[in-house]
Amino acid sequence: MEKHALDSTAHAPTAIPAPVGRPKLIVGIVVDQMRWDYLYRYAAKYGQTGFKRLQSGYNCENTHIPYVPTYTAPGHSCIYTGSVPAIHGIVGNEWYDREKKAVVTNVEDTIYKTVGATGDNGRLSPNRILTTTITDELRLATNFKSKVIGIAAKDRGAILPAGHAANAAYWFDGKSGSFITSNYYMDSLPTWVNNFNDKKLPAKYLKDNWKTVIELSKYTESSDDDEEYEKPMSQETRAVFPHLVAEEVAKNPGVLIGTPWGNTLTFDFAKAVIANEKMGMTGNTDFLAMSCSSTDYIGHQFGPNSVETEDCYIRFDKDLGDFLAYLDKQLGPGNYTVFLSADHGASHASGFNKQHHMLSGVFKGDSMLKNCNAYLKAKYGKDSLVEHYRNMQLYIDHDRVKNAGLDLDVDIIRADLAQYLLTIKGVAKALNLSKLTEEELPASQREMFINGYYPKRSGDVQIVFEPGYLEGYTKGTTHGTVYAYDTHIPLLWYGWGVKKGYDYSPVYMTDIAATLAAMLHIQEPNGCIGKPIEGLLKK
Repeated sequence: MEKHALDSTAHAPTAIPAPVGRPKLIVGIVVDQMRWDYLYRYAAKYGQTGFKRLQSGYNCENTHIPYVPTYTAPGHSCIYTGSVPAIHGIVGNEWYDREKKAVVTNVEDTIYKTVGATGDNGRLSPNRILTTTITDELRLATNFKSKVIGIAAKDRGAILPAGHAANAAYWFDGKSGSFITSNYYMDSLPTWVNNFNDKKLPAKYLKDNWKTVIELSKYTESSDDDEEYEKPMSQETRAVFPHLVAEEVAKNPGVLIGTPWGNTLTFDFAKAVIANEKMGMTGNTDFLAMSCSSTDYIGHQFGPNSVETEDCYIRFDKDLGDFLAYLDKQLGPGNYTVFLSADHGASHASGFNKQHHMLSGVFKGDSMLKNCNAYLKAKYGKDSLVEHYRNMQLYIDHDRVKNAGLDLDVDIIRADLAQYLLTIKGVAKALNLSKLTEEELPASQREMFINGYYPKRSGDVQIVFEPGYLEGYTKGTTHGTVYAYDTHIPLLWYGWGVKKGYDYSPVYMTDIAATLAAMLHIQEPNGCIGKPIEGLLKK
């Protein structure tokens, strides 16, 4: 009998395809405020089991952030969405809400309640992030069988990476000294989290105060310990070792996060998450998204050239090595994948720059707002035409301009502000955010500003400072700019599915989620604009 042309048996496969291979566990480690050069500046002090072990995997040496402003919340969002603020909507750690006439934070959500403590530190959710994350896509790809948990000292460092569909997110509450969560995820803390909190680790970690881990004279990669441009801790008059935090932590557990032991606590909590939630042992690929926040607090306080920062990274390297050894023991080498990156870098402290004859300066946002409104009042006779300043952006009061009774529109005010701002020392450019394609900028910078602009949450005029100029930090340092000290970040890959090698070609923060999607054979996040880093992927 003649076979019909559409008979399915005519083209039957000769073999059943092998199941998609995936690791037991993925661990994403975001080091808050880690400049790329820290991998090398302190390398002589690092052991072989931490950063250097990860560097023996695949090292993306030329990884940059493709948007501004370069802050914590956009950074974590970008890594896990493969997207930029123009799409995922997280334009800063906070922004001005024109309708509410108030500043809102990136994860605040008052319909939810704190779980694990009293107060409002848990009235949070991921609902302000507008796209899916790679962690969401993993949950979707496995019909929600993969377990996803986010942890950090900072709430945003846990919530945004974990995504919308996470099993849990936990962050540190400085008032109680405990890891807490929101009833977005659960109505009560698991017993194991309560048991972990009951150990009262902040006091135990700091019982001997913060002393240098090696002899003070051996911190040769740093400035002198006693520098005027470093900011003392709250209980101190000078920013010098030893930092007497043992007594302070009893009344203020949050002091822990300003020391290297905030990272130690995060790694210890990560081990507890893996053990108690059976992460990597569920039969599906699980994902632990962790962020180490103390590096940011220490960096802001003391600056990149401080002994405190060097001491922090020496200790971090050891904590990282201990954690990787734990993963070996729990899951076996080769059964997990780790990537390590950062949400942003940091500038040298303004005082350090001046000390070494490099250009620098400091701007204060409240003065900027006051001076801009004074300029506009002198020109038009109207008060408060600019209603807010945040994220190096001026928010014009559109209704006030419209109702001013003059032949004005918002674009005229934008142009006036740009003209005025260019008279201020240290201001390189002032950009009309609604017409970025028309601004005279190098193409790479123009793309970064476009990528950072989300009209419903961003301001009207973007101030671009000269390199080395900071916003608000006369002591210590900050970040947020378009310049390499803020945008050049580390990116290390290690473990299952990762080739060994170095990559010096341009790679962007957006490529991380795209690479994970390709590695796992799952859909990339729905706002992803990144591309897989082909060189690291094992065929």
